[in-house]
Amino acid sequence: MSDSHSIPVDGESVAAEHHPAAGDRWLVFCHGFLSDKSGSYEARCERAVEEGYDAVRFDFRGSGDSDRPFVESTLSTRLADLRAVVDYFEPTSYALFGSSFGGKVALHAATDDRVEAVAKRAPVTYNRAFDDYRAAVADAGELRIDDGHAIDGRFFDDFEQYPFADVSDAIDVPVAMFHGASDTSVPIADTFEAAATLDTDVMVSKFDGEGHRFSAAAERRLLDRLFAWLSER
Repeated sequence: MSDSHSIPVDGESVAAEHHPAAGDRWLVFCHGFLSDKSGSYEARCERAVEEGYDAVRFDFRGSGDSDRPFVESTLSTRLADLRAVVDYFEPTSYALFGSSFGGKVALHAATDDRVEAVAKRAPVTYNRAFDDYRAAVADAGELRIDDGHAIDGRFFDDFEQYPFADVSDAIDVPVAMFHGASDTSVPIADTFEAAATLDTDVMVSKFDGEGHRFSAAAERRLLDRLFAWLSER
């Protein structure tokens, strides 16, 4: 079971679901670039509750049930959304889990003093992961990814303010990264390179034969490994 919340951010609203649990540990989930808080995030939150975590999943503005068109969303707006969600629920401390572009959001939010650990699945770390999108926008002015998603120069004007190097030395909490060895969207080599660069404890878990989207079996293994890792924090 979960409780629905509408959280104000800069005159708009972010839709969030809180899955309550007994205890004082919190886990906040950040969805990927073209996804939303539904689907696998509901199952992840339910597993988190079983493990004793208050869990929160939410839609970044431009996605799901939250306000604003997708084309007006940037990394900065996503970071503002995450901050608003955390401030709304007021956990003393919390862990972050981000998938794909949500991993990029979690990475740049990890300098919050309340963050105790960061886990990421198939994460975007280096901005070069978006080079193809950048080239398409530079050529046409806008890239329409599908019927509901488009980006333009505003996204990249903002995105370039967030290089990986800005946070690689600043993050001092444990980091876990789960990545499919056959991922053709975000190369697993980026995860290994980032892990070697981060100046903190890092665990990398490679899932052989898995792509950017994990199979149901891999998702179960991911959650087992995630909560085993978090239990050691």
